[in-house]
Amino acid sequence: MYRIITVAILVVSGALTAIYLPGAQAYGAAPNVTGMLLPRISDYNIFTGDPVNLTPGNGFQVYELATGLFTDHAEKQRLIKIPAGLALTATNDGLPQFPDGTILVKTFYYFNDKTDPSGGKRLIETRLMIKNNGQWLAGTYVWNNDQTDAVPGTNGSNIVISWIDEQASTRKITYRIPAARDCASCHNTGNSLMPVGPKIRNLNRDVLRNNKSVNQLQYLQEAGILNAVNPNRFSRLPDWQNESYPLPERVRAYLDVNCAHCHSDEGSCARSAVRFGWEVPFADTRISAKKNRIISLMEKGSMPRTGTTTVDTKALSLIKKCFQVQ
Repeated sequence: MYRIITVAILVVSGALTAIYLPGAQAYGAAPNVTGMLLPRISDYNIFTGDPVNLTPGNGFQVYELATGLFTDHAEKQRLIKIPAGLALTATNDGLPQFPDGTILVKTFYYFNDKTDPSGGKRLIETRLMIKNNGQWLAGTYVWNNDQTDAVPGTNGSNIVISWIDEQASTRKITYRIPAARDCASCHNTGNSLMPVGPKIRNLNRDVLRNNKSVNQLQYLQEAGILNAVNPNRFSRLPDWQNESYPLPERVRAYLDVNCAHCHSDEGSCARSAVRFGWEVPFADTRISAKKNRIISLMEKGSMPRTGTTTVDTKALSLIKKCFQVQ
Protein backbone atom coordinates (compact mmCIF):
# COMPACT_ATOMS: atom_id res chain seq x y z
CA MET A 1 0.00 0.00 0.00
CA TYR A 2 1.36 3.37 -1.01
CA ARG A 3 0.97 6.32 1.25
CA ILE A 4 1.19 9.93 0.08
CA ILE A 5 2.02 12.58 2.66
CA THR A 6 2.84 15.87 0.98
CA VAL A 7 2.90 17.65 -2.31
CA ALA A 8 4.77 20.94 -2.49
CA ILE A 9 4.26 23.36 -5.31
CA LEU A 10 6.46 26.14 -6.62
CA VAL A 11 4.42 28.64 -8.53
CA VAL A 12 4.43 32.13 -9.83
CA SER A 13 1.89 34.89 -9.48
CA GLY A 14 1.28 35.21 -13.19
CA ALA A 15 1.85 31.51 -13.70
CA LEU A 16 -0.97 30.57 -11.40
CA THR A 17 -3.25 32.86 -13.36
CA ALA A 18 -2.77 30.42 -16.22
CA ILE A 19 -3.92 27.58 -13.99
CA TYR A 20 -6.70 28.66 -11.70
CA LEU A 21 -7.94 31.95 -13.11
CA PRO A 22 -9.65 32.34 -16.51
CA GLY A 23 -6.65 30.82 -18.31
CA ALA A 24 -6.92 27.72 -16.17
CA GLN A 25 -8.92 25.75 -18.71
CA ALA A 26 -5.75 25.38 -20.79
CA TYR A 27 -4.44 23.08 -18.06
CA GLY A 28 -7.71 21.40 -17.24
CA ALA A 29 -8.21 23.14 -13.90
CA ALA A 30 -11.29 24.95 -12.74
CA PRO A 31 -11.07 28.72 -12.11
CA ASN A 32 -10.48 29.76 -8.51
CA VAL A 33 -10.19 33.39 -7.51
CA THR A 34 -10.34 32.90 -3.75
CA GLY A 35 -6.66 32.19 -3.10
CA MET A 36 -3.18 31.73 -4.50
CA LEU A 37 -3.44 27.95 -4.81
CA LEU A 38 -6.07 25.56 -6.08
CA PRO A 39 -7.88 23.90 -3.18
CA ARG A 40 -6.71 20.34 -3.99
CA ILE A 41 -3.72 18.83 -5.75
CA SER A 42 -6.08 16.78 -7.89
CA ASP A 43 -7.33 20.03 -9.44
CA TYR A 44 -4.05 20.30 -11.36
CA ASN A 45 -4.61 16.97 -13.14
CA ILE A 46 -0.93 16.09 -12.81
CA PHE A 47 -1.47 12.35 -12.34
CA THR A 48 -3.77 9.94 -14.06
CA GLY A 49 -5.54 7.12 -12.24
CA ASP A 50 -4.74 6.43 -8.60
CA PRO A 51 -2.37 9.25 -7.56
CA VAL A 52 -0.29 6.94 -5.37
CA ASN A 53 0.99 5.28 -8.55
CA LEU A 54 2.50 8.58 -9.73
CA THR A 55 1.47 7.95 -13.32
CA PRO A 56 1.87 11.24 -15.20
CA GLY A 57 -1.03 12.45 -17.29
CA ASN A 58 -2.27 15.62 -18.97
CA GLY A 59 0.91 16.07 -21.04
CA PHE A 60 3.47 15.74 -18.24
CA GLN A 61 6.76 14.05 -19.16
CA VAL A 62 9.30 12.37 -16.86
CA TYR A 63 12.84 13.79 -16.74
CA GLU A 64 15.88 12.65 -14.73
CA LEU A 65 18.99 14.34 -13.38
CA ALA A 66 22.54 13.01 -13.44
CA THR A 67 23.02 14.21 -9.85
CA GLY A 68 20.13 15.16 -7.63
CA LEU A 69 19.70 17.22 -4.48
CA PHE A 70 20.01 15.28 -1.21
CA THR A 71 16.80 15.44 0.81
CA ASP A 72 17.04 13.06 3.77
CA HIS A 73 17.50 10.01 1.50
CA ALA A 74 14.15 10.59 -0.23
CA GLU A 75 13.58 9.20 -3.74
CA LYS A 76 12.22 11.63 -6.34
CA GLN A 77 10.13 11.62 -9.48
CA ARG A 78 10.45 14.67 -11.75
CA LEU A 79 7.94 15.80 -14.36
CA ILE A 80 7.76 18.66 -16.85
CA LYS A 81 5.01 20.11 -19.00
CA ILE A 82 5.42 22.74 -21.71
CA PRO A 83 2.49 24.55 -23.36
CA ALA A 84 1.63 23.22 -26.81
CA GLY A 85 3.70 24.77 -29.56
CA LEU A 86 6.47 25.95 -27.22
CA ALA A 87 9.73 24.36 -26.03
CA LEU A 88 12.69 24.84 -23.73
CA THR A 89 15.61 26.63 -25.38
CA ALA A 90 19.10 25.40 -24.51
CA THR A 91 21.71 28.12 -24.97
CA ASN A 92 24.47 26.89 -22.65
CA ASP A 93 25.19 24.25 -19.99
CA GLY A 94 23.08 26.04 -17.37
CA LEU A 95 19.34 26.41 -17.03
CA PRO A 96 17.45 26.47 -20.33
CA GLN A 97 15.08 29.27 -21.18
CA PHE A 98 11.64 28.22 -19.91
CA PRO A 99 8.60 29.53 -21.80
CA ASP A 100 5.73 30.98 -19.83
CA GLY A 101 3.36 28.23 -18.79
CA THR A 102 6.14 25.74 -18.02
CA ILE A 103 5.25 23.43 -15.13
CA LEU A 104 7.86 21.45 -13.18
CA VAL A 105 6.75 18.78 -10.69
CA LYS A 106 8.93 16.90 -8.20
CA THR A 107 7.54 14.18 -5.94
CA PHE A 108 9.47 13.00 -2.89
CA TYR A 109 8.92 9.47 -1.59
CA TYR A 110 10.45 6.54 0.30
CA PHE A 111 10.26 2.86 -0.52
CA ASN A 112 8.79 0.99 2.41
CA ASP A 113 11.62 -1.49 1.92
CA LYS A 114 14.33 -0.40 -0.50
CA THR A 115 15.63 -3.97 -0.74
CA ASP A 116 12.24 -4.90 -2.20
CA PRO A 117 10.66 -1.99 -4.11
CA SER A 118 7.65 -4.14 -4.93
CA GLY A 119 6.62 -3.63 -1.31
CA GLY A 120 5.36 -0.16 -2.16
CA LYS A 121 6.43 3.35 -1.32
CA ARG A 122 5.35 6.26 0.82
CA LEU A 123 5.08 9.57 -0.98
CA ILE A 124 5.96 12.67 1.02
CA GLU A 125 5.73 15.80 -1.10
CA THR A 126 5.57 17.07 -4.67
CA ARG A 127 7.02 20.45 -5.58
CA LEU A 128 5.67 22.11 -8.67
CA MET A 129 7.00 25.18 -10.46
CA ILE A 130 4.92 27.17 -12.91
CA LYS A 131 6.22 30.11 -14.90
CA ASN A 132 4.37 33.09 -16.29
CA ASN A 133 5.43 36.62 -17.13
CA GLY A 134 9.01 35.58 -16.40
CA GLN A 135 8.45 34.77 -12.70
CA TRP A 136 8.09 31.76 -10.41
CA LEU A 137 6.36 31.22 -7.00
CA ALA A 138 6.19 28.50 -4.33
CA GLY A 139 3.71 26.62 -2.13
CA THR A 140 3.13 23.23 -0.46
CA TYR A 141 0.37 20.60 -0.51
CA VAL A 142 -0.10 18.07 2.29
CA TRP A 143 -1.82 14.75 1.56
CA ASN A 144 -4.60 13.33 3.68
CA ASN A 145 -4.21 10.07 5.57
CA ASP A 146 -6.39 8.24 3.06
CA GLN A 147 -3.93 9.15 0.32
CA THR A 148 -6.71 10.37 -1.92
CA ASP A 149 -5.89 14.06 -2.23
CA ALA A 150 -3.87 16.93 -0.79
CA VAL A 151 -4.58 20.46 0.35
CA PRO A 152 -2.28 23.48 0.69
CA GLY A 153 -0.08 23.61 3.76
CA THR A 154 1.80 26.89 3.76
CA ASN A 155 3.26 26.95 7.28
CA GLY A 156 5.49 23.88 7.12
CA SER A 157 5.42 20.86 9.41
CA ASN A 158 7.40 17.84 10.60
CA ILE A 159 6.52 14.21 10.01
CA VAL A 160 8.19 11.04 11.29
CA ILE A 161 9.30 8.72 8.48
CA SER A 162 10.55 5.15 8.88
CA TRP A 163 11.71 2.76 6.15
CA ILE A 164 14.13 -0.07 5.44
CA ASP A 165 17.16 1.16 3.48
CA GLU A 166 19.24 -0.59 0.83
CA GLN A 167 21.37 -2.17 3.56
CA ALA A 168 18.24 -3.75 5.12
CA SER A 169 18.56 -1.42 8.12
CA THR A 170 15.50 0.26 9.62
CA ARG A 171 15.82 4.03 9.40
CA LYS A 172 13.77 6.73 11.10
CA ILE A 173 13.90 10.48 10.65
CA THR A 174 11.76 13.53 11.28
CA TYR A 175 11.17 14.86 7.81
CA ARG A 176 10.64 18.59 7.41
CA ILE A 177 7.84 19.64 5.06
CA PRO A 178 8.88 23.14 3.96
CA ALA A 179 6.91 26.28 4.58
CA ALA A 180 6.26 28.51 1.60
CA ARG A 181 8.91 30.96 2.77
CA ASP A 182 11.52 28.16 2.91
CA CYS A 183 11.47 27.74 -0.86
CA ALA A 184 13.14 31.09 -1.45
CA SER A 185 16.17 30.16 0.68
CA CYS A 186 17.38 27.81 -2.07
CA HIS A 187 15.49 29.01 -5.12
CA ASN A 188 16.32 32.70 -4.71
CA THR A 189 18.46 34.17 -7.49
CA GLY A 190 18.70 37.94 -7.54
CA ASN A 191 15.44 38.25 -5.53
CA SER A 192 13.60 36.02 -8.00
CA LEU A 193 12.67 32.36 -7.60
CA MET A 194 14.36 30.05 -10.10
CA PRO A 195 14.57 26.28 -10.65
CA VAL A 196 17.75 24.62 -9.35
CA GLY A 197 18.15 21.13 -10.79
CA PRO A 198 17.23 20.99 -14.49
CA LYS A 199 20.37 22.54 -15.95
CA ILE A 200 21.24 21.28 -19.40
CA ARG A 201 24.44 19.62 -18.16
CA ASN A 202 22.40 17.80 -15.50
CA LEU A 203 19.84 16.67 -18.10
CA ASN A 204 22.51 15.56 -20.59
CA ARG A 205 22.54 11.91 -19.57
CA ASP A 206 21.33 8.56 -20.85
CA VAL A 207 17.89 7.39 -19.72
CA LEU A 208 15.77 4.33 -20.34
CA ARG A 209 12.68 5.04 -22.43
CA ASN A 210 10.51 2.34 -24.00
CA ASN A 211 13.09 -0.23 -22.87
CA LYS A 212 15.83 1.52 -24.84
CA SER A 213 18.75 3.66 -23.70
CA VAL A 214 18.63 7.13 -25.21
CA ASN A 215 20.25 10.49 -24.57
CA GLN A 216 17.74 12.48 -22.54
CA LEU A 217 18.25 15.73 -24.45
CA GLN A 218 17.49 13.85 -27.65
CA TYR A 219 14.44 12.26 -26.07
CA LEU A 220 13.12 15.62 -24.82
CA GLN A 221 13.47 16.99 -28.35
CA GLU A 222 11.44 14.10 -29.75
CA ALA A 223 8.82 14.67 -27.05
CA GLY A 224 8.51 18.34 -28.05
CA ILE A 225 9.90 19.56 -24.73
CA LEU A 226 13.27 20.90 -25.94
CA ASN A 227 14.39 22.79 -29.03
CA ALA A 228 16.64 21.02 -31.53
CA VAL A 229 20.16 20.70 -30.09
CA ASN A 230 23.20 18.50 -30.50
CA PRO A 231 23.81 16.91 -27.07
CA ASN A 232 27.52 16.71 -27.83
CA ARG A 233 27.70 20.51 -27.73
CA PHE A 234 26.99 20.50 -24.01
CA SER A 235 28.93 19.17 -21.05
CA ARG A 236 27.67 16.28 -18.92
CA LEU A 237 27.46 16.61 -15.16
CA PRO A 238 28.72 13.35 -13.61
CA ASP A 239 26.54 11.11 -11.49
CA TRP A 240 28.30 11.67 -8.16
CA GLN A 241 27.66 8.04 -7.16
CA ASN A 242 29.16 6.59 -10.36
CA GLU A 243 32.62 5.30 -9.47
CA SER A 244 33.74 5.37 -13.11
CA TYR A 245 34.15 9.15 -12.82
CA PRO A 246 37.26 10.65 -11.17
CA LEU A 247 36.76 11.39 -7.47
CA PRO A 248 37.21 15.18 -7.81
CA GLU A 249 34.56 15.32 -10.56
CA ARG A 250 32.10 13.34 -8.44
CA VAL A 251 32.61 15.71 -5.51
CA ARG A 252 32.31 18.80 -7.71
CA ALA A 253 29.06 17.45 -9.16
CA TYR A 254 27.60 16.86 -5.69
CA LEU A 255 28.60 20.32 -4.47
CA ASP A 256 27.29 21.94 -7.64
CA VAL A 257 23.80 20.50 -7.18
CA ASN A 258 23.59 20.74 -3.38
CA CYS A 259 25.45 23.97 -2.65
CA ALA A 260 26.04 26.15 -5.71
CA HIS A 261 22.55 27.66 -5.89
CA CYS A 262 23.10 29.39 -2.52
CA HIS A 263 26.84 29.98 -2.94
CA SER A 264 26.50 32.17 -6.01
CA ASP A 265 26.73 35.90 -6.66
CA GLU A 266 22.93 36.18 -6.49
CA GLY A 267 22.16 33.38 -4.03
CA SER A 268 21.33 33.46 -0.33
CA CYS A 269 25.02 32.87 0.54
CA ALA A 270 26.36 35.48 -1.85
CA ARG A 271 28.52 37.00 0.91
CA SER A 272 30.45 33.76 1.26
CA ALA A 273 33.72 33.72 -0.67
CA VAL A 274 33.27 30.05 -1.64
CA ARG A 275 31.72 29.12 -4.97
CA PHE A 276 30.63 25.57 -5.79
CA GLY A 277 29.33 25.93 -9.35
CA TRP A 278 30.52 23.28 -11.80
CA GLU A 279 31.33 26.01 -14.31
CA VAL A 280 33.66 27.85 -11.89
CA PRO A 281 37.35 26.94 -12.38
CA PHE A 282 38.51 25.09 -9.29
CA ALA A 283 41.24 27.66 -8.62
CA ASP A 284 38.51 30.31 -8.29
CA THR A 285 36.18 28.35 -5.98
CA ARG A 286 38.21 28.78 -2.76
CA ILE A 287 37.18 25.24 -1.87
CA SER A 288 40.76 24.27 -1.02
CA ALA A 289 41.21 27.23 1.31
CA LYS A 290 37.91 26.56 3.09
CA LYS A 291 37.81 22.76 2.99
CA ASN A 292 38.03 22.31 6.78
CA ARG A 293 35.23 24.81 7.31
CA ILE A 294 33.12 23.11 4.65
CA ILE A 295 33.59 19.70 6.28
CA SER A 296 32.83 21.10 9.74
CA LEU A 297 29.55 22.65 8.59
CA MET A 298 28.50 19.49 6.76
CA GLU A 299 29.28 17.31 9.80
CA LYS A 300 27.06 19.55 11.94
CA GLY A 301 24.24 19.41 9.41
CA SER A 302 24.56 23.17 8.89
CA MET A 303 25.30 22.93 5.16
CA PRO A 304 23.00 22.84 3.36
CA ARG A 305 21.30 24.96 5.97
CA THR A 306 17.78 24.04 4.86
CA GLY A 307 16.05 21.19 3.08
CA THR A 308 17.53 18.37 5.18
CA THR A 309 17.36 17.19 8.78
CA THR A 310 20.13 14.57 8.59
CA VAL A 311 23.71 14.44 7.29
CA ASP A 312 24.42 12.75 3.97
CA THR A 313 27.12 10.53 5.44
CA LYS A 314 27.92 8.78 2.17
CA ALA A 315 28.59 12.05 0.39
CA LEU A 316 30.44 13.48 3.38
CA SER A 317 32.78 10.49 3.43
CA LEU A 318 33.51 10.95 -0.28
CA ILE A 319 34.14 14.67 0.15
CA LYS A 320 36.50 14.09 3.09
CA LYS A 321 38.40 11.53 1.04
CA CYS A 322 38.73 14.00 -1.83
CA PHE A 323 39.76 16.85 0.47
CA GLN A 324 42.08 14.48 2.39
CA VAL A 325 40.44 15.49 5.64
CA GLN A 326 40.07 12.90 8.44
